[in-house]
Amino acid sequence: MTQKFKVGDRVQVIRDSKIEIDTITFKDGTIYQLQDKSWVEDCRLAPAPVLVKVPQNVKEQIELALHYNQQNKENALEGLLQDYYIRTEYESESVGEWIANNFAKFISAVLDGYEVEKESLYYIKLPALGFLVDEPEIDFVVSKEFASKFNKAQIKAVDERYWQFAVPEEGK
Repeated sequence: MTQKFKVGDRVQVIRDSKIEIDTITFKDGTIYQLQDKSWVEDCRLAPAPVLVKVPQNVKEQIELALHYNQQNKENALEGLLQDYYIRTEYESESVGEWIANNFAKFISAVLDGYEVEKESLYYIKLPALGFLVDEPEIDFVVSKEFASKFNKAQIKAVDERYWQFAVPEEGK
């Protein structure tokens, strides 16, 4: 049975004996136009692998490596791995730690693409004071509606002790 795709789907296609990832931009029955303007029959397409999720700081390292390597993914990966194994030159210790704990995901992210994890946001609610606000003239408000949202790193940068008063943003 042939897989049916729709406009916007990421797909795998074989070109020049290599599997490449592309996106469908137009569909005409069982013929599809890809992002590179080539036309392909549906029988020559397969679903693309699911994108891995990476933290924002890992995304920044991948983008930087791709930029310095003129978007060549293999060269970017080689440089990133050299940084990890040989030079250990990541600005953030958490980048190296994430790579160590998610090595296969990291390689897939560089070669096949990725999505950025949506970072959890929190309010800080201190007893008897209310919700913390990141404004010069106002420190605290009573209503969550006017409170500032912070990620975990921002909260700990303000004061490590505030983490115990973090309230997750609703619906997250």
